[in-house]
Amino acid sequence: MSKLMQIRYGVARSGLRAPLIWLRHRGLDSNDVFLGSYARSGSTLPRFLLAEALTGSTATFDDIQQVVPEIGIHVRAKELFPGGGHLIKTHERYRGRYKKAIYIVRDVRDVMLSAFAREKGMDLLKVRSLDDYVEPFMQGRMVRYGPWHEHVGEWLDSPLAKRGGLLVLRYEDLRTDLVGSFARTLQFLNLDFDAAAIQNILENNSMEKMRKREDAATRLPKTGKEEGRQVGKGAVQGWRQTLSQEKLEIVDRYAGDVLSRLGYPTASEVLEGKKLQPPPMPLPPAGALGLQASAVTHNGFLASIRRRRKAIGGTIADRFSWYRY
Repeated sequence: MSKLMQIRYGVARSGLRAPLIWLRHRGLDSNDVFLGSYARSGSTLPRFLLAEALTGSTATFDDIQQVVPEIGIHVRAKELFPGGGHLIKTHERYRGRYKKAIYIVRDVRDVMLSAFAREKGMDLLKVRSLDDYVEPFMQGRMVRYGPWHEHVGEWLDSPLAKRGGLLVLRYEDLRTDLVGSFARTLQFLNLDFDAAAIQNILENNSMEKMRKREDAATRLPKTGKEEGRQVGKGAVQGWRQTLSQEKLEIVDRYAGDVLSRLGYPTASEVLEGKKLQPPPMPLPPAGALGLQASAVTHNGFLASIRRRRKAIGGTIADRFSWYRY
């Protein structure tokens, strides 16, 4: 691990993180749409699918930040929605500045395994084994976004969700019914694609092709190790072969209620042979976002002020962000 990465890793887990994240959220707009998730929850695939759907072009790992950027470098990105809105990726906890969003959720046990493998591949781990990793991870001490159950709960119970401005997609459903999940996402964004167009986008962003794009990237940070890849193996319920009943019970102690809420089996249900269940979550109505240009865009003077405010705020955000691939 480079010295610069060590510094960034330390700052991301220190008291300096809160003001940095506040600064990175400058220059946002009510027309922006967010692609949210806890880290290692599988947002890379929908990020690339939506990039192609919104631009008509295949995204690469070298240019994805100009199409669907990380929060903080949105000032550099293409405007993709009416009124100048961007599609912005965020792993942050829910914030009131998020007005419209798609939230990807994944079983915390697979999230944990993926995070462990990624950090091990990047030589960032400070624990000796997965067994030593489980409880600190569930406490939110291993990932800079806090505990998984708090992150997910804040998004699911947000004002955004209550007013129908949040579409929740389970990673597992993306893996088993990608066509249906992607079609729901397009409908949520008021994007009209026929079945053939959807299939073309999905085929152009298969896991095999995504991994080849990762290999070809020149600016994406890489570890050279399989376990440190950005595009992993996409395991679903891989934890069943890896975590002991004792470790599953630790997970339940912190996140059992949220797991049940999302249709994931708890430790006791695993012993009973219970499988993944349909999520008991109501879906927002079709076209819930109402992605229409804001009225102020029709007033030249107000629109000019709005653009300037976004540009200044976005420049501030950009100065305090480290993503540059």
